[in-house]
Amino acid sequence: MGGSVRILDSFVKDMFERIANEASNLARQNKSSTINSREIQTAVRLLLPGKICKQAVSEGTMALVRYISSK
Repeated sequence: MGGSVRILDSFVKDMFERIANEASNLARQNKSSTINSREIQTAVRLLLPGKICKQAVSEGTMALVRYISSK
């Protein structure tokens, strides 16, 4: 793996970890034992700025719709 690929891989893993941690904290605050799409969307909104946030939420929603409709 090239240097820039390793950096990007590290960035993506870090962002997933941050989103998961924030979603977990939100679920705990809501006294829930599971993380649902609402906690994930809220975590993304808290962690990502402006247009990147809107794009991430939009792409995530479309991916979930595609997954559900493929079942």
